[in-house]
Parts: sequence; C-alpha cells; structure tokens
Amino acid sequence: MDVRAISPALLVERLADQVAALAPGTWVRVALDGAPAARPGDLARDLVDPLRVRGRAALRVSAEDFLRPASLRLEYGRTDPDVYYDGWLDTKALVREVLGPLEPGGSGRVLPALWDAERDRASRHEYTRLTPGGVLLLDGALLLGRGLPFEFTVHLWLSAAALARRTGPDTAWTLPAFARYEREAQPLIRADVVVRVDDPRHPALVQQL
Repeated sequence: MDVRAISPALLVERLADQVAALAPGTWVRVALDGAPAARPGDLARDLVDPLRVRGRAALRVSAEDFLRPASLRLEYGRTDPDVYYDGWLDTKALVREVLGPLEPGGSGRVLPALWDAERDRASRHEYTRLTPGGVLLLDGALLLGRGLPFEFTVHLWLSAAALARRTGPDTAWTLPAFARYEREAQPLIRADVVVRVDDPRHPALVQQL
C-alpha cells in the first residue's frame, strides 16, 4: 500500500479535475463513501463549487435522506450492526429517485431527499432537474458493493483505531458493521480513489501496490 499525503485543498481540486474530465455532456454519478466519522458530506459539499467552475453543474444528495422508515430500520432493535449494514439504506429508492433518472436517456429529474429520519416522516423536498453534463454527488456510508450505479467512486478510509476513536459512544455499536464492510465490500480495492482521513487536516491518497 502506497500512502501519499495531500492537502485538503489540493485533494478537492484534484478530485474536481478527475470528475470534470469524465464523459463531457452526460451525467456523472459520484459516490463519496465513508463512515459518518469520515465526514463524506463535507467533501461532497466542498466539490460543488469547484465543479461548477469547471463547467459541471453539481447536485449534492445525502444517503442519510434515503433511509428506510424507523419501523423497518429498528424492527430488530436500535443497535443491531447487521441490520444497520443490510437494512437501513433504501437502495431501491436511491435508484428510482436519484441514480436511475441519470442513466443515459434518463429524465435528469432527481429527488434530493426522500425521508426525514430524525422526524421519521416523508421529506417535503421537490424534484429538481440536473442538466446534461451535471454531476450527482452522493455522500454516505456503506455505499459500495451494493450494485448502485456510479461512474466514479471515492472512499474515505479510517483505520480501525481512528474510526473507533472518532465514533461517539452513542454510535459505537455500528463499528462491527464497518469492519464487516471492509471485509466484504472491500472498498479499498473497489473505489476509484481511496483517501485516508485518520486526521482530516492531513488526508493522504492511498494506492494498492
């Protein structure tokens, strides 16, 4: 494994360059994958303006807004890591409302949020249309290895020790799910870009040798 330090600002610029160069004139679906402690939403947010400067309209969507209702997520308890891994994310809704409309020949009509998990009720967001050539930035946890269609994937990787240290005691029960994810989905191999973020102030690009 080759690990090379990069500044946060240069990381954003490099990723924006890579994404902007993909399939000009057509939609590009990008996954920003990482545990909540890795803060993938921050990276998605930081990419929006640099992509627009490069001529690619960008829409950020959070997988946290596509969780299943509490009656389904918590059917077997509130702290089951296997249910968290397999059953919290509504992948069918993500494909139907976000990723599918951006297939070649699709409508480009995307629903930015479906479910308000905090209030456990449907979101009031309206559909928005992403123009051809636009970029969809989907941030969230456990996104890879599910058959979700992406043109480009970034995995924000935390070592087991860093993940445990940066995960709060109220969500420490999710740690076995992320260990399982690393074993089964193998995001370090599957992702197009892997960024180590044990210290978010000092990220590093990771390449498998």
